[in-house]
Amino acid sequence: MTAILGLLFDKDGTLFDFQATWAEVTGRLLETLAGGDAVLEARLAEAAGYDLGARALRPGSVVVAHTLAETADTILAVMPRGTDRERVIETMLRFAESAPQVEAIPLRPYFDALAARGLKLGIATNDGAAPARAHLDRAGIGDAFDFVAGYDSGYGAKPAPGQLLGFCEAVGLVPGDVVMVGDSGHDLISARAAGMRAVAVLTGLASAEELAPGAEAVLPHIGHLPDWLDAH
Repeated sequence: MTAILGLLFDKDGTLFDFQATWAEVTGRLLETLAGGDAVLEARLAEAAGYDLGARALRPGSVVVAHTLAETADTILAVMPRGTDRERVIETMLRFAESAPQVEAIPLRPYFDALAARGLKLGIATNDGAAPARAHLDRAGIGDAFDFVAGYDSGYGAKPAPGQLLGFCEAVGLVPGDVVMVGDSGHDLISARAAGMRAVAVLTGLASAEELAPGAEAVLPHIGHLPDWLDAH
C-alpha cells in the first residue's frame, strides 16, 4: 500500500458538525421563503427533509450532500408557480454564508499539526466556493489548504470525482496517495470513482452502518484521523 501524502476533506459534517451548524439556519431559511404561510412552510420542510417540530435535519435530507443549486430546485418544486429561481438561490447563499459554523474539534491546531507532517491538504465540498471560503476564513483556517473547490468551481459536484482529481492535479499527487475524508455516501462514492482511499466520520447525519461499506474506517470525528494515519 502506497504512502499517504495528501488529505482531502469534505467541509460540512466533517470539519463542522452538521446538525449543530445547519439545523437552525435551515429552519430560518424555510420560514423566510414561506413568508408567513404555514402550509407552504410545512411543504418546504417536507421537501427539504427538515423536522419543524424538532428544528432538526432528517437523515437523507437534500441539504446534507447535494449542491445549493440542487437544493434550490427541490425547494422550487413546491414553491408557488413563477417563483424566481435566482432570488431563491440568492436567499440561500445569504443564509449559507452567515451560518454559524460549529467546529467538530478545534480546527486551527489540528490543521497546523497535519501540515507539519508534510501532507498536502484540500477541501472538496458541494457547498458553493464563496460560502465555503467564508466559513473556512471565519474558523481561522482559510490559509491551511492547498486547494479549495465547491460545486461551482469548475470541477463538478460529488459524487462525481472531478473535485478530487482536481486536487491531485493541483498538488502533484496521484489519487492512490490521497485519502478522502467525509461524512456522507457522496464523499465515499467520489473517492472510489477517483481511485482514492476513503475514511468516514460521524459528525454528519449518516450512521456508521451506512458509511462502513464504502470506507476503510469510520471514525467518531476527524480528531481520530492522526492515529489512523500513524497506523497506516
